[in-house]
Amino acid sequence: AGWFRRLLHKPKPSSAESLKSSHSASSSPSSSSSSSAKSSSSSPGTSLATSSISLSPVSVVDISASDSPRWDKSYDVCICHSEGDVELVLELVSYLEGQPESFRCFLQLRDAVVGSAVVTELCDAVQNSHCWVMLITPGFLQDPWCRYQMHQALAEAPMANGRTIPVLKDVDRKDYPRELRNIYYIYMALKEKSFRQIRDTVMHYLQELCRNSTKSME
Repeated sequence: AGWFRRLLHKPKPSSAESLKSSHSASSSPSSSSSSSAKSSSSSPGTSLATSSISLSPVSVVDISASDSPRWDKSYDVCICHSEGDVELVLELVSYLEGQPESFRCFLQLRDAVVGSAVVTELCDAVQNSHCWVMLITPGFLQDPWCRYQMHQALAEAPMANGRTIPVLKDVDRKDYPRELRNIYYIYMALKEKSFRQIRDTVMHYLQELCRNSTKSME
């Protein structure tokens, strides 16, 4: 119960400057930063279950530097989920925020502004996050707000560039949303393994973001 209360009362990031100062002294990466997300086929719409995405050799210090493009957005990852999956999402957010990289997660239950319109909050969450995890469960498929946020994410980044991260749980492949068929997904069988794959995918995107930013300045 203690970790749940701490998670709900985690202060919302106030500005890019505060984020820079709080993350510029991040610790060195753990050995898990070289772990891999998995994929079983080269065709779209298949599970990231058996092949690897190797992480580029950009250190956590580079990603967390004060001038890193990571700080251009308020959050590293937005978790889109149904109300019935809150417990699992809380575990995922706790895992990501507890990593050496201190990933910044948008959790609607905690970070949405009270009194704001739902549509506004969902759109802001998508626009202010680098990556979007879509926890696709039976509840997700039946929730119109989840599908709305999914469509907003696809409109923000229509190409499969690593920002949209579908995660299937208790859903058959035939029920995988047609709009995401060109994007590989993670199938959640073992929770710990799936959490690590999500972490690696977000890390990979941020590394590429920093690398491309450095190249553009050269």
